[in-house]
Amino acid sequence: MTAKTIDGARIAEAIRAEVAQQVAELRATQGIVPGLAAVLVGEDPASAVYVRNKERACREAGMHTETFHLPQATAQGELMALVRQLNGDRHFHGILVQLPLPKHLDERAVLLQIDPNKDIDGLHPVNMGRLAQGEPLFVPCTPAGIQQMLLRSGYNPEGKHVVVCGRSNIVGKPVALLLMQKAAGANATVTVCHTGTHDLGAVTRQADILIAAMGRPNTITADMVREGVVVVDVGMNRVPDPSRKSGYRLAGDVDFAAVAQKAEAITPVPGGVGPLTIAMLLYNTLKAARLQPAGVA
Repeated sequence: MTAKTIDGARIAEAIRAEVAQQVAELRATQGIVPGLAAVLVGEDPASAVYVRNKERACREAGMHTETFHLPQATAQGELMALVRQLNGDRHFHGILVQLPLPKHLDERAVLLQIDPNKDIDGLHPVNMGRLAQGEPLFVPCTPAGIQQMLLRSGYNPEGKHVVVCGRSNIVGKPVALLLMQKAAGANATVTVCHTGTHDLGAVTRQADILIAAMGRPNTITADMVREGVVVVDVGMNRVPDPSRKSGYRLAGDVDFAAVAQKAEAITPVPGGVGPLTIAMLLYNTLKAARLQPAGVA
């Protein structure tokens, strides 16, 4: 068996086209242009690339976007004041604070400062709590993208055993909460594994759908999956590679070449989950604009 490669970029392109059409309709019918404010602190190269990609995607979808780039030495109070200012700015329906922040800043305090109605990352405790209750306002973008990827590829999680490796607040916990809901596109039996799980392979081999979000390259090997599994690799790890001009290559949490010989379908790295994350950020920004009808064109 050689697995089907799930083309995340193609699925993301379709979602972005749908969002762009709805943005145009919202502007034409209500005079509202969805707006996204991105806050970038410091000079982390990867964060800068992510923010530029999000800016470009917003503009292509017809949205208003602006990046507030603060220096590395920005004080906690200054960053909090900016977030409060953006909470009250009617031009922006969504606020994105790019993580990670410099180590001297308290990320949790900053995320708590964001108005839950503008929290398009879905990380505020109010939005995480609503997700846990089955009444989400904004679903974190990567889990939402994973769900859309599965559904649009013909792998509905309903009735399946989904094993999630990783328990982060950004991916592991929210994707487990999302897929266990008694709702369309979910209703799965979900098991969450983590660093305290004994005999990880014994659990992952039970999965109909395996979601790897551990942040450790090539951790999931062929002996850890059963024949016919659907594998979603969320990992994005830099691995040294002297043959590359950059000196590194990107690798997922899954040993792609080996696992692809047993899986029914698998996502590549890059080109799998990553593009869906940005697509769902646009979707959430559009949703936020619809919930804030007093927005400014």
